[in-house]
Amino acid sequence: MESPGQPKSRHEDSRPDADAPAEVERLKEELRREHDTLVRALADFDNYRRRVERDRASAAQSGKREVILAVLEVLDDFDRALGHMDDGSPAVAEGVQALHRKLLAVLQSQGVQRLDSVGEPFDPRWHDAIGTVRSEQVESGNVPEELQCGYRWGGDVLRPARVRVAE
Repeated sequence: MESPGQPKSRHEDSRPDADAPAEVERLKEELRREHDTLVRALADFDNYRRRVERDRASAAQSGKREVILAVLEVLDDFDRALGHMDDGSPAVAEGVQALHRKLLAVLQSQGVQRLDSVGEPFDPRWHDAIGTVRSEQVESGNVPEELQCGYRWGGDVLRPARVRVAE
């Protein structure tokens, strides 16, 4: 027997505590909860990273789209100028045509393609109908006249063609 104030014997110190298995189970459960929390945090971070990358790509695409639409307005001006080049100097006409081709090449290098509308059936996905017209050249429901070129970028309509539809 041990008297108060005397140290425990070596044998008594190594005796397992009755609460030890419960403590081990509690610690295991806490470890499982912490592991689950870590796994969820890693998954949340991975989802966040993917969302940020997708948003960044979308913002870049949107900015590029705005620039391309502005360039299309300039291209429309070139198209109108080319329509009036018969009266001017051949050298000026040749220069304007060269600039027009160069601008088209830049747009094509970015994946922008002109829509072919004349003679095609009217499709509201690709065409913006401005009106109707009687036509002997194309059948009813097709496009005999294009007022403004349409363009697509990839599979999306960048700008619909403004057309008149045959009656």
